[in-house]
Amino acid sequence: MRDPPLVLVVDDVPDNVDILQMRLEAQGYEVATAADGEAGLAAIREKLPDLVLLDIQMPKMDGIEVVKAVKADETLPFTPVIMVTARADAKDVVAGIEAGGDDYLTKPVDQAALMARVRAMLRIKSLHDTVQAQSAELASFNTQLEERVEAQIKQIDRMGNLKRFLAPQLAELIVAQGDESILQTHRRDIVVVFCDMRGFTAFAETAEPEEVLELMDEYHSTLGPIVSEFEGTVGHFSGDGIMVLFNDPLPCPDAAPRSVKMGKAMREAVSVLQAGWRRRGREIGFGIGIAQGYATLGQVGFAERVDYTAIGTVCNLAARLCGEAKDGQILVSKRIATAVDGEARLEEIGDIALKGLNQAVAVYNVAAE
Repeated sequence: MRDPPLVLVVDDVPDNVDILQMRLEAQGYEVATAADGEAGLAAIREKLPDLVLLDIQMPKMDGIEVVKAVKADETLPFTPVIMVTARADAKDVVAGIEAGGDDYLTKPVDQAALMARVRAMLRIKSLHDTVQAQSAELASFNTQLEERVEAQIKQIDRMGNLKRFLAPQLAELIVAQGDESILQTHRRDIVVVFCDMRGFTAFAETAEPEEVLELMDEYHSTLGPIVSEFEGTVGHFSGDGIMVLFNDPLPCPDAAPRSVKMGKAMREAVSVLQAGWRRRGREIGFGIGIAQGYATLGQVGFAERVDYTAIGTVCNLAARLCGEAKDGQILVSKRIATAVDGEARLEEIGDIALKGLNQAVAVYNVAAE
């Protein structure tokens, strides 16, 4: 509502208009006038007054027709209308109220009654405007809330997809930045860690399915948090075999030392599991292979299922080292050994001919402290 409020006086008698205008302006209201019903309706649509004082008996278009047109026009905001009649004719009053009028006055208009009616109608107008503004604000808030919820759902979906192969903190960083372009196919120098259990296949062939699932659950529940702790990227996950990548998709300046530290943490954690397995007659070992080199990385799969993986000789080398490792061994390539020299106690195994590689490879074992 305006400040001061705009009151429109519609009457075909100039003296009546002058009197009402003078009294209203004396109280600080802004006043507009119209000389007949048609002009009054046009003024209402043009000026959008806060209150209308509308004479009933007028030429061209009487007050009843005007108020009906105003109340039927959904494009107009709520506008209180006080019907003004020349006499206290019950039919005029009833007709005006039924047509949509909000109050009435009789001529000659009493000053006190006029101002009381005007103040009351303007209070109603102010309250109505406040409610409308609050409703619009609430609707806008609900729309924004729906948009935020939808965005958060999408973010959660993206986060869930990324957490399948990334440490939670890395997945959150990528989602927060809103840039998943780093997951597109690219080539990078990475560290690859392969680990799996020794004797698992033989165990799975003779054990009941429930026993196999129980052991797998213990194994994965133990190693999963360690991978996340060291911010590794899960590049492959199949049965008891796990491939973890470092220095991708986000750079990792200490990829080699970190991978070895993770391997040692894995070995220690699995040794605790092995003690329990042995008590139940399960002789299962655990080995790790670690290598560093260039690979091509990116997402593979289809719309409903996407994995992140690496392809290259370094992956084969890490896998072969893992396959060669005996229970409790962490076999690393020469490049890894050089990078962690002085940070881990290494045992030189010698050159080993690994399946799928043309030349023998220098191999080292990360000894237990």
